[in-house]
Amino acid sequence: MTDTHLLSGAAYWLPVIFSGLMVLAFFIYGILDGYDLGVGILLPANNEAQRDIMIASIGPFWDANETWLVLGVGIMLIAFPAAHSLVLFHLYLPVTLMLAGLILRGVAFDFRAKAPEDHKILWDRLFKLGSIGASLAQGYMLGIYVMGFEQSFLAYLFACLSAICVTAGYSFIGGAWLIMKTEGALQQRAINWTRWCGYLTALGIVLVSIINPLISPSIFAKWFGDSVWLLLCVPSLCAGLFFGVNRLLNKFSQKPAGNQLLQQYSWAPFVAVAGIFLLCFIGLSFSFFPYVVPNQLTIWQAASAVESLYFILWGVILVLPTILLYTAYSYRIFWGKATQLKYY
Repeated sequence: MTDTHLLSGAAYWLPVIFSGLMVLAFFIYGILDGYDLGVGILLPANNEAQRDIMIASIGPFWDANETWLVLGVGIMLIAFPAAHSLVLFHLYLPVTLMLAGLILRGVAFDFRAKAPEDHKILWDRLFKLGSIGASLAQGYMLGIYVMGFEQSFLAYLFACLSAICVTAGYSFIGGAWLIMKTEGALQQRAINWTRWCGYLTALGIVLVSIINPLISPSIFAKWFGDSVWLLLCVPSLCAGLFFGVNRLLNKFSQKPAGNQLLQQYSWAPFVAVAGIFLLCFIGLSFSFFPYVVPNQLTIWQAASAVESLYFILWGVILVLPTILLYTAYSYRIFWGKATQLKYY
């Protein structure tokens, strides 16, 4: 194992910086592509007009949201090539399934607009199937990663639990997005979706939080050692946000006072769920730092040469603000309710 005491200056800090940028890219991806995957998962089978509005709500954004996944994987490939090879070696099959799901979503999104009326439901179902498949694959990959790529029945069971939790989490934030972007009957339906998906997400987070320290002595030592204050802080904030979202959703369901509150604070559930995602990422990052591959490779062991990292850093300095500005600009241009958007 690399002795970090022997590292100084750029050799120490550049891998730290790039690991932070990689986590940031995956976090933003989880929020942005998470909600549009969630919208795809929630597509109802019994209402074509609502499906049209739901897809219109993500139409201007969904393709660009995947840019953050490309950025995160690209940083791992260039800055941590040893980790990239090891991760891809263990996750080749679920990565393939995820890509198949994302491709299916892209094809279905365009074909549903051009298909004959009696074929449109088929492409809507395929869009939903691609969303579910990509979400389950990402959750499974996260579970296997957390288990350190262990090949055992317990590891596979944990990965399946993680797949369900991530899918529920994407549905949770997808429902919150629909509350913010829709009106009327669909908005009320989204409130119910968000409430139930929130219960499933909360249950999943609790189960993963209990199981994770039990299966990993290093994580147990981190959480229950000198940093026990973080153990109290992160779950407490997370529980507070879940409680706040549930209270707000209950008030949104009330009439007529709830409707007035709904119009004023329809954005609040989405922001709160994004906060829950942030706390989960903080917990995971704290649990595994400084490992880029749990208990196998630290960020310093997996990092490229310092000269390469310097060169890459200049590229990131140019690319990252560009993506951020484009993302902010697109969301500002297409802000408003989905009924104001035209879907072709």
